[in-house]
Amino acid sequence: MYRYFIQPQLNKMNNSLIGYELLIRKHSDNGWQVPKLFSEIPAPVIADMLAETTAKLVLKIGSVSVNLNRTQMMNKQINAALIKAQDQLRPLKLNVELTEEPGDEAITNADLEPMFKRFIQRGMEICLDDVGTGDNQINEIEALFPYVSEIKFALQNFKESFQDPKIQAKVVYWRDIARKENLRFILEGIEDDADDQLADDLEIDLRQGYYYGKPHLLKINADDPD
Repeated sequence: MYRYFIQPQLNKMNNSLIGYELLIRKHSDNGWQVPKLFSEIPAPVIADMLAETTAKLVLKIGSVSVNLNRTQMMNKQINAALIKAQDQLRPLKLNVELTEEPGDEAITNADLEPMFKRFIQRGMEICLDDVGTGDNQINEIEALFPYVSEIKFALQNFKESFQDPKIQAKVVYWRDIARKENLRFILEGIEDDADDQLADDLEIDLRQGYYYGKPHLLKINADDPD
């Protein structure tokens, strides 16, 4: 069984909730677990769960974000489910977060562009997730900036803490790129008071992390396991 957990995203500067990210989990004998790879989830499962989940998200928020890898983004069934989800959420925005996974290497930026255009025409927005990690470096992703509304830097992708000057330099680098390109910049992985204060010092307003709220199950059926 798969379900979405939701985690809040907020604007710290005005203390407002801006949206929720949908984080997929798989239930097993050990409880709810993060799938090893998103690619292991059948496309029909994602499509059905998106439709059922967004139908329950009648919330006064700005957006709902969903993660897809490149392969999933090219899947016709998932695409139809995304469009249906956006129709259910309107006037809220469905924000599609593009993630990188092994096996996606054959799908180029040029392959994605027609899909991005279709999403934008239907009122959706695109986020580039995990910038600064793996292949998500500036020379690989800047061609997608004309289609993108947001980039996200995930602190949890690095073994060093946010207090490390090298990580701070990376955050500032991507924060400044977002400002230059007129994109939203979300810093993910804030875990404690020190991280929160440092994000204040770096003038980063949009944030996500356990410090502000852990992901929690959004039940589709009353008997879904806790």
